[in-house]
Amino acid sequence: MVKGVNQAATGAEQIHWRLGDLYAGVGDPRLTEDMRWADNAAMRFAEVYRPGLGGLDAAQLAAAMAQLEAIRQRIGRVGTFRYLSYVTHADQPAYGAALQAYEEAATAIQNQLIFFDIAWNAVEDSRAESLLADPALAHWSHLLRNWRRYRDHLRSESEEQILSEKRVTGRALWERLFDETLTEMRFPLRGKQLTEQEVLTLLSDPDRELRRDAAESLSKGLEGRLHTLTTCFNAVLADKALDDRLHRYPHWLSDRNLSNEISDKMVEALEHAVVGCYGLVARYYRLKAKLLKVSPLMDYDRYAPLPGDERRYDWTECQRIVLAAVTDFSPELGAIGQRFFAEGWIDAALVPGKRGGAFAHPVTPDVHPYLMVNYTGTVRDVMTVAHELGHGIHQYLAREQGYMNADTPLTTAETASVFGEMLTFGQLMREEQDPRRRLGLLCGKIEDTFATVFRQMAMHRFEEVMHGARRAEGELSKERLAELWMQTQTEQFADSIQFSPGYRWWWSYIPHFIGSPGYVYAYAFGELLTLALIQRYRAAPADFVPGYIAMLKLGGSKAPAEVVATTGIDLEDPEIWSRALDYMVGMVDEAEKLAEVR
Repeated sequence: MVKGVNQAATGAEQIHWRLGDLYAGVGDPRLTEDMRWADNAAMRFAEVYRPGLGGLDAAQLAAAMAQLEAIRQRIGRVGTFRYLSYVTHADQPAYGAALQAYEEAATAIQNQLIFFDIAWNAVEDSRAESLLADPALAHWSHLLRNWRRYRDHLRSESEEQILSEKRVTGRALWERLFDETLTEMRFPLRGKQLTEQEVLTLLSDPDRELRRDAAESLSKGLEGRLHTLTTCFNAVLADKALDDRLHRYPHWLSDRNLSNEISDKMVEALEHAVVGCYGLVARYYRLKAKLLKVSPLMDYDRYAPLPGDERRYDWTECQRIVLAAVTDFSPELGAIGQRFFAEGWIDAALVPGKRGGAFAHPVTPDVHPYLMVNYTGTVRDVMTVAHELGHGIHQYLAREQGYMNADTPLTTAETASVFGEMLTFGQLMREEQDPRRRLGLLCGKIEDTFATVFRQMAMHRFEEVMHGARRAEGELSKERLAELWMQTQTEQFADSIQFSPGYRWWWSYIPHFIGSPGYVYAYAFGELLTLALIQRYRAAPADFVPGYIAMLKLGGSKAPAEVVATTGIDLEDPEIWSRALDYMVGMVDEAEKLAEVR
């Protein structure tokens, strides 16, 4: 056994989700039957509604929407099973092949339905508004109105079908190559061959030499595969530039802002507020350097636990802590959270072939969400479980809106997850009486909050200059991407952190840049919005909880500003970001005070 490399058992080694609630297994004949049903239903739908969608009355349009939802839900159920099966077996070609076959079949079915969006957007404004004002369309009014925001960006039906098919055999395959490359990679460290997730976990180890070696192993491993990873990046960047040009989007973030139902100005205001507070990052990491008694503080020291605060949490304790936090806030939400643990809705084991990271998948309203984490027992892992459970509870409650209305834009999708983290942090602080460990917990929470707000904003700024450079300069070399990465990373830390040479390659393993361009600013949005919600909750707990649960139940059935208004928060208030950032300043103030008496 090599010191510091083998992870202690946590009890999560056998925690695998049970996908039987979806299908009996990869050979279940219902997988094929459901896709055949969806294909036939899509053909019938097109036959009925293609000739005269513009002439439907409100009740008829509502009936059409219900049929469209049923088709998409059936496709989504199969897709969920294929995807969830794949992410835990990404090293087995058969699972990737099955997912690819599904995506090709699903695209063919969806292409039969593209006419509907185009026909709805062709309806004259006065006619559309008259329909949307009819009570018969109340359930669908927000969704239909939102679809019309894409009117200027739609091509003809045949062109949209070609673009849809191109994605399956183009960008989607580059995304898959990226995922499978990282999944199959092994990083040599002290005689062991570690997965990406295992080596990343060691960056939070108390042993500084081990952290340094893990960072070096990650850097060298990434550097050895940069030809493939850089090619994936360039392919996705070029593909998005083409899509944006063909759909007449004015800049690289336009389609993301539309889907998030947020204005360009609001994103700019968020970025301006966060970047304007970068000095807080340097202030905190100077404090951490003193607490760790190291100089200089290196990039691999950022998430190091404070000396004497290396506690681990087994899976049972993690479950107890997270559920206690949620139940204390709301017994109703706590009961829902309990089902995730008790009924096999979570996959937590750290095993070869499983994709790194964590996520919550909403699945379809007739089933339930599933959560994936890679649990190693750190306090950060406990927070990750709380984060994904927050997503899961949100998705569970929003099911009542139906398949197409349940999905939330990213601007509000991260709210419940971050709120769950804050509740769990409060639970940990209530249970911990040792001042040294309380400081450790507070510093850990500060670092997680900084990672969600400042690090994600720095990554957003990297994406921005990366997309701009690709469109202005052509294909980008690994050195050019590294230059842009370091430019946008170093500005948040000033002189408080020194970067090791290999850190310049760490852009290459971030999946959001490949699979979800423009996604990451939503983390900062959600974190700061949650801090505003926490402030309201602490001011009036009894009044806040019903409004918060109502917000979660709305899902994406209303605009984000309307959804959040149920809690008393005004998203149009320009001071919302500065007040939330002030809360973060208060956290650093508290850490500095605790450090004085440590």
